[in-house]
Amino acid sequence: MFNIEQLTKMASKIKDRFCLDGKVALVVGGNKGLGQSMALALAGAGANVCVVGRGPDGLSETVEAIKKIGREGTYFSADVTSENQVKNLVKYTMNKFKTIDILVNSQGAVYLEESANFNTKQWQKVINVNVKHVGKTMLKNKKGKIINISSIRGFQGRTGDLAYAPSKGAINQLTRSLAIEWGHQGINVNAIAPVFTVTAISESFLKDKEKLNWVLSRIPMKRLGELDDLFGPIVFLASEASNFVNGHILLVDGGWLAS
Repeated sequence: MFNIEQLTKMASKIKDRFCLDGKVALVVGGNKGLGQSMALALAGAGANVCVVGRGPDGLSETVEAIKKIGREGTYFSADVTSENQVKNLVKYTMNKFKTIDILVNSQGAVYLEESANFNTKQWQKVINVNVKHVGKTMLKNKKGKIINISSIRGFQGRTGDLAYAPSKGAINQLTRSLAIEWGHQGINVNAIAPVFTVTAISESFLKDKEKLNWVLSRIPMKRLGELDDLFGPIVFLASEASNFVNGHILLVDGGWLAS
C-alpha cells in the first residue's frame, strides 16, 4: 500500500504515464479512417509508427502526417490474412525500429447478405482480417500493448449480418482470452468499440436521412462519432496509464449501448 507522500509524488508525474516517447507502434489498417486517425494520435503522444495496409494508397499520406508531427513514420503494404506477409511485416518493423511496443488491429471488412444466400468464404475472410494478431515479439520482450478495434456490433446482431457482427464478437472474446493468457507475461490486450463514426466507409450509409435519423435516435449524445473521439482512448490503452487495464472492451459510443 502506498502512503500519501508516495501517491503525491506519482500523481505529480501523471502526465508522463500518458507519454509514448520512444515507443514503437504498429497500426494495421493505418491508411484511412479509424486506423489513420489512431496512428496520428499515437504519434502525437510521442510514438514512432509503422502503418500497414493492402496498398500504398493512404499509407504514404499517413506517414507524411506523422513526420509533420515530429515522429518517425514508415509504412508496409501487406495482406494481413497472409501468414507469410505478416511475418515479413514483423521482420520489416523490427529491422526498422528494433522493437514493437504497441499493436493496433484496425483493419477489417464489412460483408452483409441475407442468411439464406450467405457466402461462408466471405465470412471466413472477414474473420481472418479481424482476428489476425502479431504478438511473438512482445512475448519475447515480456511487455506490450495490443489494442483491437471492435464495434458496438460486437455486442448486437442485425439482419443479414453473419460476418461483421460475429467477427467483432470474436474480437471481443479473443481480446479477453489473450488478456488471460498473456497478462502475466506483461502484455495488456484490450479493445475499442466505436459507434457509427464519420468516415469514408460510413458516408454512403449516413447520406440516407432515414438511416441517419435512426442512428442519431439511438445515441444519447445526439451526434455521430468523430475520428478525434478515438484519440484519448487509443493513447490511454497504449500508454502506461492503462497498465492494470486488461481484457477490457472500451466503448466509444456516445451511450448507444447504455440506452
